[in-house]
Amino acid sequence: VQLQASGGGLVQSGGSLRLSCAISGRTSRTSTMAWFRQAPGKERESVAAMSWDSGYTYHADSVKGRFTISRDNAKTTVYLQMNSLKPEDTAIYYCANSGGRIIISRRSDVNAYQYWGQGTLVTVSS
Repeated sequence: VQLQASGGGLVQSGGSLRLSCAISGRTSRTSTMAWFRQAPGKERESVAAMSWDSGYTYHADSVKGRFTISRDNAKTTVYLQMNSLKPEDTAIYYCANSGGRIIISRRSDVNAYQYWGQGTLVTVSS
């Protein structure tokens, strides 16, 4: 599985961006796709996740109501729509795939994901 994240950039506070993660290779239908982010000097944290077979989604409390994870019908791209952006959302955003089924309690665990994209930088100015 290869993942290619794109769509980052510089945006003013309150603005919007949509990140894309292009998926190539054979993705297990039982896997989980996710977005993580890492701000300078901080640990990588979970933003959102989607169970690939059911489409069930999870969003971290810090982004709930502002960010939305989704996918295209062909299941070749995962998106992260980010609205009402804040300066604290500034980070490198990574997409990831678990490679197989993971339990719900691990969907926000960095170590549960086997495949990672290269990251795309989002900068929110105040």
